[in-house]
Amino acid sequence: MSKISATADENDRGTRLDRFLSEQFEDLSRSRAKTLVKEGAVDVDGRPIDDPRAGVVPGSTYSLDKPAPVRATPEPEDIPLDVLFEDEHLIMINKPSGMAVHPAPGSWQGTLVNALLHHCRGELSGIGGVERPGIVHRIDKGTTGVLVAAKTEAAHAGLSALFKQHDIERTYLAFTRGAPRPLVGTVDIRIGRSTQDRKKMAVIRDEESEEGRHAVTHFKALELYGELENGTGLPAAALIRCQLETGRTHQIRVHMAHINAPLIGDPTYGRHRGIKAYGSGDEFIAATTLARQLDRQALHAASLGFVHPVTGEDIHAEAPLPEDLANLKAALKAMPT
Repeated sequence: MSKISATADENDRGTRLDRFLSEQFEDLSRSRAKTLVKEGAVDVDGRPIDDPRAGVVPGSTYSLDKPAPVRATPEPEDIPLDVLFEDEHLIMINKPSGMAVHPAPGSWQGTLVNALLHHCRGELSGIGGVERPGIVHRIDKGTTGVLVAAKTEAAHAGLSALFKQHDIERTYLAFTRGAPRPLVGTVDIRIGRSTQDRKKMAVIRDEESEEGRHAVTHFKALELYGELENGTGLPAAALIRCQLETGRTHQIRVHMAHINAPLIGDPTYGRHRGIKAYGSGDEFIAATTLARQLDRQALHAASLGFVHPVTGEDIHAEAPLPEDLANLKAALKAMPT
């Protein structure tokens, strides 16, 4: 990775950031510049910026961490897929934990894209870009559950429009340390790159700031488990249903941490992977041990629904809790209260 910089002058005033970068660096396409900005590879005068539409300010220096050249075409791999729905236009799968959606540094093989290229036997080629054929949204590597991919250009365009218009029903299940207060509500606060760590996202608290992107998460506590401390009556953990209006990077993880109910097992936003609970006995030990040993955030994309962009039929797919989260739920339910 190399760092390259360019300082804007008066002629650049108001130019979109992705366009400015592509004009400054001749081997960088505008689409690639847009992707790099969204991934947090760009800063302005030392501050991270993640909006490719932002207007360039004369006198400011824009720096880009340019990744080293990588293989452009992912290879098909015979990886079993849990297919929930499939027709000639699209496919919905239940993604397991540990599988990245698309190839990236450190995960060139074994991704969902590699598996889809084999499963769909060439139908995905070229759709949505060479490195991410058919992909219109993604979930984190450690998150399980329902994901849809396009098999035709018409489906790709239609699904992309549905996601852009927030006309998709997306429900997630999350296990949290403690529980949100109130137990039902909405988090409506922008999310952007952290100024402390560009690999992390953070809420944008400054209402006057233009940084970050609009993000809305509706939540409801479905079950409460254990007790945080003796006599407090506060739960040690909870099962939360989250429904998204928007789909920002790490949205649920950031929003739930913001309201003091971080996800169990979250290595980035959870502060502590396990749970703090009051109690004793085998059930208490089993629950706290499973929570502490969970090797990923306790987040599952439980369902996805939309109107088929080509056929017009109502499509709805659900994925049951995976074994690790089902075991965690059973242990938490058995914990004394």
